Amino acid sequence: MPDSSDGPTVLRILLGSHLRRLRESRGISARRAAASIRASESKISRIELGRNAIREIDVLDLLNFYDVDPAEREQLLTLAEQANRPGWWQRHHDILPEWFHAYVGMEEAARSIRVYEPQFIPGLLQTEEYAAAVISLGDFSIEDAERHVMIRRERQHRFREGKLKLWAIVDEAALRRPVAGAGMQIEQLCYLRKQSSTPALTLQVIPYGMGGYAAPGGFSILRFADRDLPDLVYVENLTSALYLDKQAEVDRYLLAMERLSIMAYEPQRTPQILDEIIRELEAIRDE
Repeated sequence: MPDSSDGPTVLRILLGSHLRRLRESRGISARRAAASIRASESKISRIELGRNAIREIDVLDLLNFYDVDPAEREQLLTLAEQANRPGWWQRHHDILPEWFHAYVGMEEAARSIRVYEPQFIPGLLQTEEYAAAVISLGDFSIEDAERHVMIRRERQHRFREGKLKLWAIVDEAALRRPVAGAGMQIEQLCYLRKQSSTPALTLQVIPYGMGGYAAPGGFSILRFADRDLPDLVYVENLTSALYLDKQAEVDRYLLAMERLSIMAYEPQRTPQILDEIIRELEAIRDE
């Protein structure tokens, strides 16, 4: 069974996956399973996809209906209890959109993330000052903006501790884009320069002016340690996000990421590229 440190979102997905396999192995339809807990087929679908918190009484009723042996039933009930514990990000529910909660939960449990970002430095690699400048571009009060910076800093903990590996591909234009003053931008690039020499980060830069992109916008591919969890593609827009886990869809994005990595400079060139941009910015600052 998974460890509770995997986080509630991933634990719900794993629990749902176990329940689906139990149901299918017994030849029970979703309609019959739903009737056993006095619910609709759509609720069974949500449970098996791990979309929502699952009532422990519903889990118990399903396990009884599936005639699960006592040892396995006890394990799954323990998993259900762990999956219903709130994640740290849920205390910020008033400023985080509902569609983003699931991503933070999955990010918390991911073993590695590959990200393509054409506009800004990826969020998990932003300094506090850079993050504050990016967040200030949105329509937030000063207090809410400060909380968003704090949330972004909290999300970075696993990467900073070496528990999460990142492979980031960014446009050179994103590195050069003046989000705020030159001093803050230099500090951000120096931080990238330092992190790019650690085992936790592979950073590639797509040359400025390169045409013919393999993807129309930014996206992330999350990979988990548990083999029961498939790779997940996350694509965010202004008011919602897509979560793609069908193999055909994931494969398309993996291919796009591979093409982007071929278009980009080799990771060994990244420190040199960052140094060049830093020198240019220092010259502008000192004028």
